[in-house]
Formats: sequence, C-alpha cells, structure tokens
Amino acid sequence: MAYEPDGEDRLRTAASGETPSGPPRPHPSAPQASPPPRPGLSYAPAAPIAVVPPAPGTVRLSRTLWVLGFVAGLAVLVGSFLSRDGHLERLRGVVDRMSPGGDAEAISTAAGIVFWGSLAALLLVIGVEAVLLGAAMGRRGWARWVLVPLLAAHALVTLLAAAFLVPEGDSANYVLLLWGAQLLLSLAGLILLFLPASNAWLQSRRAR
Repeated sequence: MAYEPDGEDRLRTAASGETPSGPPRPHPSAPQASPPPRPGLSYAPAAPIAVVPPAPGTVRLSRTLWVLGFVAGLAVLVGSFLSRDGHLERLRGVVDRMSPGGDAEAISTAAGIVFWGSLAALLLVIGVEAVLLGAAMGRRGWARWVLVPLLAAHALVTLLAAAFLVPEGDSANYVLLLWGAQLLLSLAGLILLFLPASNAWLQSRRAR
C-alpha cells in the first residue's frame, strides 16, 4: 500500500521546497544567472573613401595626342607588314650592293633580319611608351620623366629604321609624313604633362 503524506509532511515539504517525488525546487528568492554583457558601442570612424580628382584638360589632351601618335606609328608598321615582300626584295638589293658577290641565302637572311628587326624595334618602343602613358594617367609622375629619354630613343630608332622601311616611290612620302606626325604628336603630349595643371594633378597622389 502506497504511503500518502499527511498534512504535517506536506507542510514540511512546502517549507523545504521539496516535492514528494523529486529533488528540491529552487527558492524564488535564489539569485539567477545574469546574461552576458552586451558589447560596447564602437565610435571609430569609418575609413575615408579616396576621391580621385578628375584629370585636367591638359592631361586629357596629352593622352589624346599620344594615342593619335600611336595610331600613326602603327599604321606604318601595318603597311610595312602587308607590303613585306616588296620590302624584302628591295632590302636584298641593298645588302647585295653593300657586299657584292655574297651568297643568295645569306643575303635573304640579312634582309629578313634587318626588316623584322626594324619592325620589332619600333613596335617595342611604342609598347613601352603606351605602358608609361598608362602609368602617367594613373598619376605616377615618374612616368613622364621616363618618357623624355624614351621619346628621344624613339626618334633615333625611327631614323635608323627609315633606311630600311621607307619604300620607293610616292608611298615613301606617306611613311615619312606618318612618322613625323607621330613624333610631333608625342612631343606635344609630353610637353602637356609638364604644364602646371598637369603637374598639380600628378602630385595630388602623394598629397593623400
């Protein structure tokens, strides 16, 4: 027969916080576990967004002149490549006159080296100038100083290549005109990069 607590047992159980069938219950006045503290507010300012100042008109005009010069120079290279057979035939005659009685295969090889070497040299100079112009457009002032001796070297390479890439006849005038336009446009674009407005824009990168 199951035991049933009497009234005295019920009072004792209620006073001690125990139940007849389980462990003691926590007293209502017992301290409760406090929640973890909330993280404090951060007053650190956000990182500033760098504002790139727009390029002045002198810089934009310089870039346009350089690009037009590149187009003029590349037009000569493309025309020389398309008419390479005539150039190689003419150069074989030039090499033969310089060293008469030479082997035909050696003359053809020398003519090919001169022709392709001239094209590669001009293309390399234009490519390096394009890279430096891109650096200058990224507000790297040192690039314009490197362009000064490079443009002088470009003029020297053009002068040497003219002895091998200028065709005969009326088309020679167009080649010389395009080369002259390229050098003049590049020189004008280089001068524009040294004007006060361009100089202030290029130096603003270091002032950030």
